[in-house]
Amino acid sequence: MEIKQGEKQFYVGESEEKALARITYYFRADRMIVVDHTFVHPTLRGQGIAKQLLDRVIEMARIENLKIIPTCDFAISEFEKHPEFSDVLEK
Repeated sequence: MEIKQGEKQFYVGESEEKALARITYYFRADRMIVVDHTFVHPTLRGQGIAKQLLDRVIEMARIENLKIIPTCDFAISEFEKHPEFSDVLEK
């Protein structure tokens, strides 16, 4: 699956408007983003795509020196399971 970067999101699909999977975020402060939504179409579930999308957000946060506030259930759960993400977690 090719993960593409869009406007405040990473997605899988032919375009942002027709994404089959996506993770969205918005800027809350200068160096802080809120991950607020994750979606994977039922035909793609069970393949780890949501985790791959979150990994891309985390990679971007590390490169751009951003902190993340997870607010969607998936992102919250993943941050709780993976202490290695603590470097980008806003506390």
